[in-house]
Amino acid sequence: MRHTKISKAQPFEGEFEVATDKSISHRSAMFALLADKPCEVKGYLQGEDTLHTLQIACQLGLKVEHLDSQTMRFIPPENGICEPSEVLDCGNAGTAMRLFSGLLSGVKGHFVLTGDKYLNQRPMRRIIEPLQSIGADIKGRKDNSLAPLSITGSSLESFQYHSPIASAQVKSAMILAGLFAKGASKFSEPLLSRDHTENLLKGMGVHLQCKESDNGRYEVCFEPLERKLESFKLEIPADPSSAFYFALAACVCDAKVLLKNVLLNKTRIEAFKVLERMGAKISYHIHPSDYELIGDISVQSAPLNAIKVDSSIAWLIDEIPALAICFAIAKGKSEVRNAKELRVKESDRILATITNLRAMGIECEEFDDGFSVIGGELKPAKVDSYGDHRIAMSFAIAQLTCGGEISDSECIDVSFPQFLTLLSQITHIENTES
Repeated sequence: MRHTKISKAQPFEGEFEVATDKSISHRSAMFALLADKPCEVKGYLQGEDTLHTLQIACQLGLKVEHLDSQTMRFIPPENGICEPSEVLDCGNAGTAMRLFSGLLSGVKGHFVLTGDKYLNQRPMRRIIEPLQSIGADIKGRKDNSLAPLSITGSSLESFQYHSPIASAQVKSAMILAGLFAKGASKFSEPLLSRDHTENLLKGMGVHLQCKESDNGRYEVCFEPLERKLESFKLEIPADPSSAFYFALAACVCDAKVLLKNVLLNKTRIEAFKVLERMGAKISYHIHPSDYELIGDISVQSAPLNAIKVDSSIAWLIDEIPALAICFAIAKGKSEVRNAKELRVKESDRILATITNLRAMGIECEEFDDGFSVIGGELKPAKVDSYGDHRIAMSFAIAQLTCGGEISDSECIDVSFPQFLTLLSQITHIENTES
């Protein structure tokens, strides 16, 4: 197990090119399986989660050629997705497990999806039940609530499914299953969640009609596949969730940063908007791009004020632990509500966040669906990552203010293998093994 000691940092100014986007990387490997010709991807994230997805895609028939150090060619299986001879290991990647569940539900063959000890405890009923309702033969342990999952491809019915939660993983699983259904389908959710699946599939020739109603509800209508999808050529931008840690670093260190070539999809930069409302100076510089909005983000520190966050939670669910560090240095009492989804991420992020903040001397209160934080002075402490990369990176940034140590920091490599290397440009870092 790796432990990481972090020293207090001084004010700084710099440019950072952070890890490429995890969500788009996952989807590029999966969707290439359905393409009519080879696809070209530059900047596929070399994190543990996305490498598990790529390995599974290869077990299903995808071939990969490395054109250079940054660019890969994904060659789809000539006769469609193949039944694998081995169990498909998703590692810690919930996106992989949930999206592959939808994709494989309508494909001939038998497939078993498993994960590590953390993923196999995360809730899967949210995808199993809607998939079963359209004819999918999918089963899990503990009364169809947990992985490993067993899937036997079957004939799927078209559907009109109204999701009770805004979840890009549930939405994507149902859209991918619906591509193999007998007729037109419709999926709706209470609020637009990440829409990378829709954007990429549109670029591959799928006719999806997407709209948001006056009350904010979002729906996608689409037809099943009649032929293979059009191939794509894609350069994956920087991940805004990863970039946000260095925006946070600017705020806690009285610094200024430029974050290069970042995905600016509106469902992904809500945390930056919250930080703006708290007082940070943030500007966006748009670049030309095809599939998604991309640009540079400039962040300069300024005194932060407390805020209440209780809407658009689906748009910043991954960044809430990092925002909690902003709350810890802001003036006043900040609060997060309507965020019960944090309980079932890679860790119970509500409990993990407030436990670590209290260890660092910050006054917090826990709610069933969130927490409150009274701004104060962060103090050195040894904190626990809980095996959650978002918790580990958030508190690594917190410790720039005072120094400290993080136990089980290896989980950072799930999404951002270069994180500690980049952080070492700001302060001294020491890793030890136990």
